[in-house]
Amino acid sequence: MALAAPLLPPHELTVVLRTLRGALATVAAFSGFLNLLMLAPSLYMLQVYDRVLTSRNLSTLAMLTLLLLGAFVLLAALEVVRTWVLVRLGARFDAGVNARVFTASYEHCLQQPGANAAQPLHDLNTLRQTLTGPALLTLFDAPWLPIYLVVIALFSVELAAFAAAGALLLGVLAYVNERLSKPRLDDAQQVGAQALHALNSHLRHAEVIEGMGMLDGVRRRWFALHQRQLQLQAAASDQAALVSGLTRFVRLAMQSLALGAGAYLVIEGRMTAGGMIAVSVLVSRALSPVEQLVGSWRHIVSGRAAWARLRTLLAQHPARHFGMALPQPQGALKLEAVSVAAPGSRALILRQLNLAIAAGESVAVLGPSGSGKSTLARVLVGVWPASAGHVRLDGADIQRWDRHDLGPHLGYLPQDVELFDGTVAENIARFGAVDADQVIAAAGRAGLHELILRLPQGYDTPLGAGGSALSGGQRQRIALARALYGDPALVVLDEPNANLDEQGEAALLEALRDLRTRGKTAVLITHRPSSVAVADKILVLGEGAVRAFGPRDEVLAALQGKAPAASSTSAAAAPAAGQPPGPLVVRHG
Repeated sequence: MALAAPLLPPHELTVVLRTLRGALATVAAFSGFLNLLMLAPSLYMLQVYDRVLTSRNLSTLAMLTLLLLGAFVLLAALEVVRTWVLVRLGARFDAGVNARVFTASYEHCLQQPGANAAQPLHDLNTLRQTLTGPALLTLFDAPWLPIYLVVIALFSVELAAFAAAGALLLGVLAYVNERLSKPRLDDAQQVGAQALHALNSHLRHAEVIEGMGMLDGVRRRWFALHQRQLQLQAAASDQAALVSGLTRFVRLAMQSLALGAGAYLVIEGRMTAGGMIAVSVLVSRALSPVEQLVGSWRHIVSGRAAWARLRTLLAQHPARHFGMALPQPQGALKLEAVSVAAPGSRALILRQLNLAIAAGESVAVLGPSGSGKSTLARVLVGVWPASAGHVRLDGADIQRWDRHDLGPHLGYLPQDVELFDGTVAENIARFGAVDADQVIAAAGRAGLHELILRLPQGYDTPLGAGGSALSGGQRQRIALARALYGDPALVVLDEPNANLDEQGEAALLEALRDLRTRGKTAVLITHRPSSVAVADKILVLGEGAVRAFGPRDEVLAALQGKAPAASSTSAAAAPAAGQPPGPLVVRHG
C-alpha cells in the first residue's frame, strides 16, 4: 500500500490569517446582513406601486417609509462597524508578520548586498490594504449573486436567466482582464521597484554626483527605467479602462433591458408594475459586485503578487531557532578549513583557512587589496557565513550563536563606516537602552570624550542620517566607540585608521593597548606599521589564502628576509586557542 505524502506545515502568512478567522467571519456576517438590507429599496418600491398607489392609504405609505429608513440606519451602522473591524483586522495581520518580514528583509540584504530592502515592507503594506480595502468586500458580496437571482426568479424566471447571463458575461470580462493585465502589471511593479532602488542608490552619493558632474548620466539611467514603468502602467491602465468601460456598459444595458423586459411582462399580464421596478433594481444590485470585482481586479492582482513575494521571502529566510543559551564568550577564535564566497556568488574569496587565535590575543591582518581581509572580518563576526568549514568562537560555530545574545560581546568596525539617524549616545549604545556610564567609558577608550563634549549638545547631539554633519575621522572614531561599547570580548576592526589624523591614530593605538591589557581579543586589519606594533601576532593573506601567521616579530623578520621561516604544508600548525604561541607558519605562494 502506498504511503500518503506527508502534510506540509502551513505557511507563516496562512497561520497568521487563521488567527483572524473570527474577525473575517464577523465581516462575512455583516456583509450578509448588508446584502439582505439592500433588498429593502426593491421591496419598498414593490409595495408602493402595488399597494399604496392602488389603495391610496397614506398610513401604509408612512409605515413603509419608516421601515425603509430604519433599514437604511441599520445598513449604515453595519457599514461603519464592518469598516472598523477591517481596519483592526489589517492592524492585527500587520502586527503578526511585520517583525518576521523586517527580519527576513534584513537577512535578504545581508545575503544579497544592494537588494531593495523596502520592497518586502511595501508588499506588506499592499497586502494589508488589499485585506482591508474594497477588493475584500467585493469578494464577500459576490457570493450573494445567486440569492439575488433566486429573488428575481420569484418575480420572473426569464428575467432571472437574463440576469444570470449578464453576470456570466461580466465574469468572462473579469477573466479576460486578469489574463491580459497581470503580466503587464507584474512587469510594471518589477521595473518600478528597480527604478526606485536605483534612485535611492544614486541619491545616497549626491556629493560624488555633484562633484564630478555625473547628474545627467545618472538621470538618464533612472529615466530609462522610469519611462519603461510608465509605458507598462499605461498599457495596463488602457486595457483596464477598456474592460471597465465594457463592464459598465453591460451592467447599465442589463439594468435598462431588464426594465424593458419587465414592462413587456407587465403588458402581457405576467408581472405587476411594482415587480417590474423591483426587478430592475435587483438586477442592478446583483450585477454590482461583479462590476466592482472587475474594477478592483488590479488591487487583487497586486495583493496576490505581494502575497507570493512575501511567501517566497519568508520561506527563503525562515525564523532562526537557537538552542540552549551559551555562556559569555571569552574571545577564542578558531577557523577550520574555512572557505568563503560573497553572498549570491560561487567565486571563493577565502580558501581553506586554518588558524587559531587564543582569547586575549591581538592579531594584525596584512595583505594587498583583494586578498580577502575585509571578507575575513565579516566572517569572524558572523556577518557572512562560511561556504565551507567552521568559524568557532569559544568552540561553538558562530552561526549557531543567538545574535541577540552574542551581539553585546562583539565589537565590529567595518571599512565603510555607517552611522544612523540618532544622537551620539544612541549610536554609541547601539540603539539599545543608553547606559550613560558605559557610553562615556566607550568614548573614553576611543579618546573621544572631550571631542563629544565640544559638540553643540554633547552626547545628545543629533547626527542625522549617516552622520553627515561630522568629518570622516569623527565618524570613524564614534564608530570605534560603538565597537568598544559594553566591553566586548572580541573586537574586529577593519581599517579603523583610514580617516584618522595623528591625534585619532594615537587614540586608536591607546584603545588597542587597553584591549590587550584587559585580555580582550582584537583583530585589526591595517596597512599602517604603527598599528602592527601593538599586535601579538600577524596574519598575512594573499589571494584568499594564509601566507604567514605567527608571532609579530618572527613574521616581520620572515617577510623582510631576516630570518628563515618555518615551513608547513598546512596552516593547522597554528597554535590552538588557549595554547602558547607555536612556531611561525609561512605558506609560500
